[in-house]
Amino acid sequence: MSTIADSSALSVRESSKYSKKTIRLAVSLFYFGQGLVFASWASRIPDLKEALNLSDAALGSILLALPIGQLITMPLSGRLVAIYGSKKILTLATPLYALCLTNLALASHGWHLALFLLLFGISGNLCNIALNTQAVSAESHYGKPIMSSFHGSWSLGLFTGALLGLLMMNLHLSTTAHFWIIAPLAWVHIFINHRFLLIGKSGQKEKPKFLMKPQGVLIQLGIIAFCSMAAEGAMMDWSGVYFKEIVNAPAKWVILGYATYSAMMTIGRFVGDKFIAAYGRKTMLQFCGALVSLGMFLSVVFPNLVIATIGFMLVGIGVSVIIPMIYSIAGNNDKMPASLAIAMVSSIGYFGFLMGPPLIGYISELFNLRYSFAVVGCFGVLISLLVRKISAIR
Repeated sequence: MSTIADSSALSVRESSKYSKKTIRLAVSLFYFGQGLVFASWASRIPDLKEALNLSDAALGSILLALPIGQLITMPLSGRLVAIYGSKKILTLATPLYALCLTNLALASHGWHLALFLLLFGISGNLCNIALNTQAVSAESHYGKPIMSSFHGSWSLGLFTGALLGLLMMNLHLSTTAHFWIIAPLAWVHIFINHRFLLIGKSGQKEKPKFLMKPQGVLIQLGIIAFCSMAAEGAMMDWSGVYFKEIVNAPAKWVILGYATYSAMMTIGRFVGDKFIAAYGRKTMLQFCGALVSLGMFLSVVFPNLVIATIGFMLVGIGVSVIIPMIYSIAGNNDKMPASLAIAMVSSIGYFGFLMGPPLIGYISELFNLRYSFAVVGCFGVLISLLVRKISAIR
């Protein structure tokens, strides 16, 4: 019997008094809450930079502490979730994540901010692995694809957090006050909804090893995640620059590319599950990879405002459901606990998120930003080609 089957059996016995919709809503709210907390931090980066009198280079170096915290915790997070269950880890780690948010406002020196970001990354990774493992169990319990909508809730939380951050700044509230408004909201939601989570344990009698031999299919899934997250990182960090320098968009339209990309990614995640159920993950992954390529190549070949915007929208639709599908496939493997499989795939994929933006910068320095986006477009082609060769994807 597979890992997910064991997990689902345990989960159903524990949560039989709650409806499937209640469980789905609770998991969705945990995704929303994590997006809200992360966006709250991101919205106040300029204020913290100014308060600490940091140069661009210094801030760039300090910001690396967050992904470092996430990466170094990957193996531990997967093991803890496999041993204690995603419900227990989420109930403990999510309040800690919100508390770490408030610590960021206490930084009075650059090294303080780096240390607090490291802790923020560590707690965030515990939440990330536990929540995606919980989502795999919830999807199995629900009986149809719903993983994409969970990630849509995270995107919605991100959008809400950005709007709240803008409101807090316009109200001239301090970063400390802002973060201490968000943290209690997160804690109240956790207190109310944690009871509806599934137990999410692997059902294995033996404790999982700290380091497990990578499975070939998981490495392949990780490469697909790498390509998708590299595209996401490129759009997040370079879309505004592309519209300004290549598209030559007026100042008021520079943000249009990223705004439309983000909107289509969010919409794609909420409607994607229906298409996954209808056409299967293999077809959808190939289609999404093609959309990423088409969108990137359109913006490269025709760098004008209208077509580039359409291209960025296609990229948003393309990347919207790739990572949710990959996590779902990895979590349903029968070789290791879902949490460890997700941690392994996530580790490889996250390197794409980290390396994508610098890679674009290096290629742009040597050639041109259009060449950089063309390379990212090739990642979409690679996704479609890899999916054809992975028999585990159906």
